[in-house]
Amino acid sequence: MDVEYIKDQLTFHRDFPKKGIVFLDIFPLLRDPITFETLITHFVHHVTSYTITKSPTRKIDVIVGLDARGFLLGPIIALRLGAAFVPVRKQGKLPGPCVGASYEKEYGVDIFEMQENAIQPGQSVIVIDDLIATGGSARAAGELVAKQGGKTLEYLFIIELMFFRAGTKLDAPAYSIVQSDD
Repeated sequence: MDVEYIKDQLTFHRDFPKKGIVFLDIFPLLRDPITFETLITHFVHHVTSYTITKSPTRKIDVIVGLDARGFLLGPIIALRLGAAFVPVRKQGKLPGPCVGASYEKEYGVDIFEMQENAIQPGQSVIVIDDLIATGGSARAAGELVAKQGGKTLEYLFIIELMFFRAGTKLDAPAYSIVQSDD
C-alpha cells in the first residue's frame, strides 16, 4: 500500500528540463510529513528485512548519499540504522584529500568525489539517490566505495527508469520503490 501512496504523491512535469523529457518530481514527497515518514520507513523496513541479511556483521555501517537529492534521504536513514552518512559530491566541493571516479552524462563527463578514509575497509555500505536512469552516477559512487575498501550491499532509489536497465549494470542489487517505463 505504501508504494502506491508514494507513487501517487509524485508529480510529473512535461518538457523539463528540456523538451521531450517528462520529469518525475520527488519534492511533493518531502513537503508532507506523513508522506516523507512513509518514504523513510519504507526504505528502513526494506533494509532491515532484506539488505541487512547480506552483511557479514548483520548491520549497515555507512549510507552513501549522492549529490544532491541523496543528501535529503541518506542522513535520516543512516540515523535510523545507526550508521554513518557519507556524502558523494561533484569534484571540488569537498575539503581535504578525496578519491574520485568519473561517469558519463548525456552531455559529457563528470567526476564524483568522496573524502579519503570516509569508509573503512570491510564496511558494509548502501548507496542512495532519488532516481536511477543510466546508472552512471551510481556506478561512480560504487567505485568510490570500492576504492576505500568498502562493500556496497545495495543501491536504493525512489524511482527507477526501467527502459535504461541500469540497475542490472551495478556491482550490487538495485532497489527502487517506483518503476517507470516512460
